[in-house]
Amino acid sequence: MTHDAKRAARIELLARRRARTDAERATAAARLQDELASLVSRLRPGRTAAYAPVGGEPGGSELPTVLAEALPAGADLLLPVLRDDLDLDWAVWDGPQAMVAAGRGIREPTGPRLGVTAVATADLVVVPALAVDRRGIRLGRGGGSYDRALARVPATVLTVVPLYDGELLSEVPAEPHDLPVRAVVTPTGGLLTLAGVVPHTSAGRTGGR
Repeated sequence: MTHDAKRAARIELLARRRARTDAERATAAARLQDELASLVSRLRPGRTAAYAPVGGEPGGSELPTVLAEALPAGADLLLPVLRDDLDLDWAVWDGPQAMVAAGRGIREPTGPRLGVTAVATADLVVVPALAVDRRGIRLGRGGGSYDRALARVPATVLTVVPLYDGELLSEVPAEPHDLPVRAVVTPTGGLLTLAGVVPHTSAGRTGGR
């Protein structure tokens, strides 16, 4: 029943995203980028793991560039590389010119693969979702890639999901393997902590690794 409920929710949420105009997406992307850049500037993470939004995903295709520009000197940005088993490997982002089209419509960095555990070395993790509820439970696209990735992230690390307005819900269907994220960012609501406390000091690792 939970599986069916998730499928129905995904269909509805994806339809809402497709119905947004280009202008709505661009306005939301600009606000989300500003909020996330401000967060990175405050936290000064030595390593951030994020992703490259595609299609109508919140944040826009420029999100990796915005995050990288907000990082302190010597820090690096990791982006995911989808493996054949749908788990996520990671590589350092080296600019939009070093991205290639990959399966499932995503774009991936071309740099050396760092392994599936590289996400555990990040001080800030930005993950995609179709919706998140106020417990921090996220609804993904159903491949399980980020469920596995989040299981490797230390509980002390801030995990945040960019969303459109209306995608922070009171509850989403959940299964035992679903791990909560700690915060969301929305265009009008900004950063909202859902679990734990957003740290206000440096994470302590300020060099590239």
